[in-house]
Amino acid sequence: MSTYTQILYQIVFTTKHRKKVLLKKNREILFKYIWGILTEKNCVLYQINGIEDHIHIITHLHPSIALADLVKDIKVASSLMIKEEKLFPDFTAWQIGYSAFTYSQDAKQNLINYVKNQEKHHKTEEYINELKRTLKEHNIEYDEKYLL
Repeated sequence: MSTYTQILYQIVFTTKHRKKVLLKKNREILFKYIWGILTEKNCVLYQINGIEDHIHIITHLHPSIALADLVKDIKVASSLMIKEEKLFPDFTAWQIGYSAFTYSQDAKQNLINYVKNQEKHHKTEEYINELKRTLKEHNIEYDEKYLL
């Protein structure tokens, strides 16, 4: 018997202390690099985007890949690349932790569009409010002190 899955994830993580260091002119390089990591892990990237202090990844994980391992690999490798290439001069690290949410296939196109429009979206909603809203939508309990 084969393994069949279709689990659509939205993965979100921020820069350390949510510092606004991911300059627009070099973000595309970072996104392509992360796309390469996902491809190496046999994951499907549907959309990646972000703003100065955080990124969103919409992906399907290969069944052999653990979510925590994937996020760790992305953060470690991209952090090294950012520093080696001096891609974002004020970047020090990614935050500890991440958010990950699952969605039905019916929600995929709306989710992709949402992530595509991050710059426009964040003109009206701050990251922390976006995170709280998404946590509530997914019935995830949280402690405010860990959101700062």
